[in-house]
Amino acid sequence: MKKWLAIIGFISLLLVSACGPSNATDSGELPDEDWETITSVAEGTKVNLFMWGGDDGINRYIDDVVAPMLKEKNSIELNRVPLDTPEILQKLQTEKRAGKEKGTIDIVWINGENFKNAKENDLLAGPFTDKLPNFTKYYVTESQAFHYDFGTETEGYEAPWGKVQFVFFYNSEKVKNPPSSFDELKAFMKEHPGKFTYPNPADFTGNAFLRHVLYAKSDRDLAQSSFDEGTAEKMGEEVWKELNDMKPFLWREGETYPATLTDLDKLYSQEEVWMTMGYNEARAEHLIKDGVFPESTKSFVLKDVGSIGNTHFLAIPFNSPNKEGALVAINELLSPEAQFEKVKPDYWGESSPISYEKLNEEWRNKFMSVDRGGSVLKASILEETYRGELDAAYVEWLKENWIREVAESQ
Repeated sequence: MKKWLAIIGFISLLLVSACGPSNATDSGELPDEDWETITSVAEGTKVNLFMWGGDDGINRYIDDVVAPMLKEKNSIELNRVPLDTPEILQKLQTEKRAGKEKGTIDIVWINGENFKNAKENDLLAGPFTDKLPNFTKYYVTESQAFHYDFGTETEGYEAPWGKVQFVFFYNSEKVKNPPSSFDELKAFMKEHPGKFTYPNPADFTGNAFLRHVLYAKSDRDLAQSSFDEGTAEKMGEEVWKELNDMKPFLWREGETYPATLTDLDKLYSQEEVWMTMGYNEARAEHLIKDGVFPESTKSFVLKDVGSIGNTHFLAIPFNSPNKEGALVAINELLSPEAQFEKVKPDYWGESSPISYEKLNEEWRNKFMSVDRGGSVLKASILEETYRGELDAAYVEWLKENWIREVAESQ
């Protein structure tokens, strides 16, 4: 009899353990508790944010603004880990194959091709955006910009953190009349050989430059079309011709290209080239303030080609060791307080995906009164020239074909 009582007691203990409260982090799934419980569990924890670290202003925004904000409001320690996004995904992929249920990454800054790869390879925990109070309160949740990322459905696996448009920056003391069309840009290169180049398309910005050339050679809105290799090959013939025609007039005659946007910015700051480029129409402001870019830096867009814009996001990896902390941190990063500091040119200066219409009058006035700086184009020009992002498949296609058709072409 005692033996059977012992067995019954053991079985009861197992049942109680199975039915009791579970820890989301241990289970590998996102917590399904109410927000109050999630914030309580997150309090006093450490959150590891892995993100591209190539911009000093962005890094300082995280370290000097966001980290203290999270510490004060949520008692969360935010640890920024600089790493290129493809390397982050490679790390997650390795951990996935090894069955590592508890990793080291809580949040990853992501979008485009990287998001597509992460989602398709089950590297993300989600969906989670409907759990975030600030997202539901301050953002137009039904916006297409939040539901698609370079043509890939987000399905709540990433939360919108910012939005940017691609512009060219130039030294107005060297360039008196900046190009306003693709033909004028080519004319500038011929008139000033060696003073223009673009990053290797393995770099996100270099690839974006090629996508603008694609737009220049297309008579349709590529953002509304899924990737089709036959169509891409046909457009590509003209794109490769244009890029090869440019080569003799590029920096070092196109024999080599800056590996990253950071390298191109360095060439620009040293006046080896007179132009640089990139997403975030306001990013030059803090570089001017820090003495990296000349004070004469201005910006322009190619009006006939347009300016590609996109939204970038924050996501939670499948094996985040602190999913509660990740949710609370992302919620704070989407708050009016954090977004307002990000809009100011002191650190980052990019546009916010937050809805001004959903803000109270005080916050709305604060956002609208921000002086973004003299290098930033008028909002009307950016709106008029806005072009949507292409399908993420174009990114890899351009990167691979450029090597054969341009870099190795004689």
